Amino acid sequence: MPTELFRVAVVGAGETGTPLLRKLLDAPFVEVAGVADLDPDVAGMRLARERGVRTTTNLMDLAGMGEALDVLIDVTGVPAVRESLRKAMQDTGNHHTVIVHEVVVQLMLSLLHGDLVQLKHDTTDY
Repeated sequence: MPTELFRVAVVGAGETGTPLLRKLLDAPFVEVAGVADLDPDVAGMRLARERGVRTTTNLMDLAGMGEALDVLIDVTGVPAVRESLRKAMQDTGNHHTVIVHEVVVQLMLSLLHGDLVQLKHDTTDY
């Protein structure tokens, strides 16, 4: 079923998350429902607050939004975060929200840029 508005949240608002967040915030077909990072003062968290987007230092606040999210993007580069998000989706029976990880983000940003975009985190864990 086609979507006219993607409801998205981002986990990780640092060097990788901030450029992605800028693109998401500027897209008229995206509603950014929330941003999580352990550091409330990192650039992406400040940007989100400036744009009126919900921010949190607890990624489970975003995972807990359930089917109100279409896409939950994890750009932390931390395998334990990936696993905790998967577990949260399984535990709550959320079969709607898609979890997108850093490798997919790198691919999408590279396609938009027209050249390979290097991310801060090592993606070999994926």
